[in-house]
Order: sequence, then C-alpha cells, then structure tokens
Amino acid sequence: MGGIFREGDLVWAKMKGFSPWPGRVSAPTPDMKKPPKKNAPCQWIFFFGTLNYAWIDEPNIKPYFPYKDELIKTSKSASFREAVEQIELYNQDPEKFEESVRAKQQTNATDTDSEFNKLLEKGDIVESPSLIAATSPPKRKRRSEKKTKSLMKNDSQSLPATKRKRMSPTIDNHEDSYPVDEDYTIQRRNASSALLNRPLTVPRTETNEVDMSSISKTLKAKNINPSGLKFGFLGLGIMGCGIVKNLINSGHKVVVWNRTFSKCRKFVEAGAEARQTPSDVVDTADITFSCVSGPQAAKDMVFGNCGVLQASSVSQGKGYVEMTNIDAETSQDIADAIISKGGRFLEAQIQGSKPQAEEGTLIILAAGERTLFDLCQTCFEAMGKNSFYLGDVGNATKMNLVLQVMAGGSIAALGESMALADRAGLQLKDVLEVLELTNMASKMIIEKGSAMIKNEYPTNLPLTHIQKDLRLALNMADNLEQPLPLTATTNEVYKHAKRLGYGDHDASAVYVRAKF
Repeated sequence: MGGIFREGDLVWAKMKGFSPWPGRVSAPTPDMKKPPKKNAPCQWIFFFGTLNYAWIDEPNIKPYFPYKDELIKTSKSASFREAVEQIELYNQDPEKFEESVRAKQQTNATDTDSEFNKLLEKGDIVESPSLIAATSPPKRKRRSEKKTKSLMKNDSQSLPATKRKRMSPTIDNHEDSYPVDEDYTIQRRNASSALLNRPLTVPRTETNEVDMSSISKTLKAKNINPSGLKFGFLGLGIMGCGIVKNLINSGHKVVVWNRTFSKCRKFVEAGAEARQTPSDVVDTADITFSCVSGPQAAKDMVFGNCGVLQASSVSQGKGYVEMTNIDAETSQDIADAIISKGGRFLEAQIQGSKPQAEEGTLIILAAGERTLFDLCQTCFEAMGKNSFYLGDVGNATKMNLVLQVMAGGSIAALGESMALADRAGLQLKDVLEVLELTNMASKMIIEKGSAMIKNEYPTNLPLTHIQKDLRLALNMADNLEQPLPLTATTNEVYKHAKRLGYGDHDASAVYVRAKF
C-alpha cells in the first residue's frame, strides 16, 4: 500500500465523479478488500461526514491543511459543510469526535417499529382512514353520565372527534453528492420521516411498448442518408427504445445492450446486433451512445465492471456520446476518463419525452469534440428535429438543466392550478379547454393536463427523473451561489409525490400530491 501518506494523515480525497472530500488515511481491517492492482499506490480513506471508507489512488489525494483554502470552496452543500466541521473537530479533539460519531450511529439505529408504536400511542398520526379505524379511540377524561352516553352514541356512528396533532413529515433538502463506497449501505432514516399520511396510490397505466413494425411519418419525410459507421447504444429504457428504433429504421447499423438483456430481442429481430456487456458494444461499434437513468448509472456504465473503460479498443479513438441527463461535473469526469484512454467524447443531452423519441422530434444539445458531433449528424437527424453544438463539455448539461427547471416548475404549477379548480367546483375539462385557447398553451401543458383529468399517468416523462434534474439544477445553483427559491420549493413537491408512491408514474402525477 506504501506511498507518501501515513496512517492518521488528514487529507482531501477525490473519487471519480465526486468533489474532493475531507478524509483520513486509515488502516484497513483484515476483512476489507485488497486495493486493486494499479501502478500508483493507494490508501484506505475514511470520509468524514458520510462515515464511509474507500480505496483511493494517491494521485487523487492531497494533504488537508495546505489545500484547505483552495478546496473548501469546491462545494457548498450541507453534507460537505458537515464533513469539514467533523474533520476540524477531529483535528482539535479526536475523542470528542469519536463520541459524536457513536451518538450519531446510535440515533440512526433507532428501531423503526418501536418508534412507530410510540407515535401511535401519542396519537401523532392521522389522516389515513384505515389507520384511524384500526386504532382504538383515545382515552377521554371522565365526564357526566349524560355527556358520556351522548359521546358513546356519536362514537358508534362516526370516527372519534377528539383533536389529534398532525404530524408534519420530514422532507430532506435536495440530495447532495458525496463519496460512496460500493459496499456502502444507506443508514436507516429516522422512523418519523417515513410515516407519511398518504392516499391510495393510483395504479400506473402501463406504457405502451415501442412498435418496431411501424415507421413514423416524420422519419420518412427526413429522407436520411445513413452514415456507414457502426453505432452502439447502451440502455433501452423509455427514451432509448424510441431512439434506437429510429436509428434502425433510418438505415443505421446498430449494436445494442441493456441491463435486462431480453429487451434487446425485438431490436435484434429488426436488424440490430446485441452484445453481453457495455465494453463488448464499444469494441464492436465505432461510436457508442449511452442513455440511462441518471448520473450514478452513467458512471457505472463507464467505470463499472465490464464498463466502457474496460473495452480494449477505446484507445483506438472510439467515440462515446453521453445522452443521459446528468450534471456538468459528472460529464467532465466521464470525458476526462474517456479522453485519457485515447477515446473521444461528446455529451448530447435530449429535450423531449417518450412520444418525441418515438416520433424522431427530440431536441439534441451537444458539447465536446466537434468532429465527433459532425460524425453523429445522421444519427441526430434520425433522433430529432434540431441539434445544437454548444462548445465545451458541460455547456450542454447546464443548458439541459436550465430547461428542466422550466419544465418541472410548469408541470407542478399546472397540477396545483388543476387542484385549485377542482376544489373550487370547476369542471377541469372546461379549464383545459380555456387554457388551450390562451397564449399559455403548449403541447406539454395540454398533454399533462389531459392526464390529470383522466387520473391516468402512463410514463412518458418519469416523475422521478424530473425530480432528479431539479436536484442537479439546485446543486449547480449552490456552486454558483445563485438562489433558486421557487425551484427548491418545486423540488420538495416532487419529492413528496415520490414518497407517496408516484416516482415511476408520469410527471403529471404531481397533481395527486397537489390534491392531497
């Protein structure tokens, strides 16, 4: 393990995809995994704040105090501030720090069932009819016989009328990114934060699978002359299916991979090839696209087992195009890794949802290597109606997050407006009809409004993805010291809708939260 650092040294340690984080060089226990075989020595690092461990290469480690003034400015998140406070406390009084860690761990280990029963005994939880019916009436003070008889009569006809204190659910601030080891287990949240009073979850309307036998009229009208290159595609989710269908139907040679390999079958029948791992796809294709669920999945695709970087041909100038909605820092980390291996990188963020992906009318926002952008032009023509080149890596992801803030806020505002109309006794179809005639109307607003009226939410734009993008936008704003109070509030609305069980529904399901 050797190197320039010794056990107990306070350091800044950087993992791929994360900001430098306060840590301490520690001695690994015998049961810990041995460091991977690399040229550079590595150290077993304890991360303050998260209380996790990970092997970090020494080139990614810097001494804490010499670089404190520089690196303490790299993040303004609450978890980062907590980590800095902990390392300072450790430096001043290690014993006091250890006591605080033990106290925190004991708090997080509180038994959920015991806490739940305590809350029930106090009568702090109300709203759910099934919960009220299952809970015995609270004890009342002794009253006159006449009042008691009257009370018993009322109790036999309706629910107890005794006032109970409503519990305000704990809602976390937007999630912060911090170093997480692969064996990291999320600590149990405080029990009271999970006891949300929630309505019955509306069953999600099944989203229609992509029809490979049809070709969109839009794609036919484009009359695309396909590139002679072979293109790989990683991820056949809600967006990926429609994109790959149009690539195949426009005459491109495509190689696909998906975590659930059975999803590849229909595309193979339509003329695509399939491979067992992402690295196999990269070795087979000239340029590989990736479109997965979020930043962590995007990093796993590149840095994980059998990932892109393990492909033997990356060094031969293979192109990698990241289409996942991610933040600029993650995109830059992926770009650095690909380029350092001899590959080429382009971020290509997409604006639109499932219908636009299938129709071939997405908007492509690209940044990175210009020559790679030019080589992908025929693919972008098949995917969308416009593509924009925005310069350096990070510009496209920033532009996309700005647009997602607008989209997320608009859908949430629509949901609250429709809930208000419903409470006021207005016909929702009349509201939507009038809205369609105003200058506020847009295809997205009318589509989401119709879903709210029907109370059906087939997933075209997952609610959890909108919330993820709002969180990433808030992180970006924190780093830039740009206040986003409306976006922060909107993010909490979507988080609450997720915790009510609507994360996998369409974003229009935020209406249910507004009504509740």
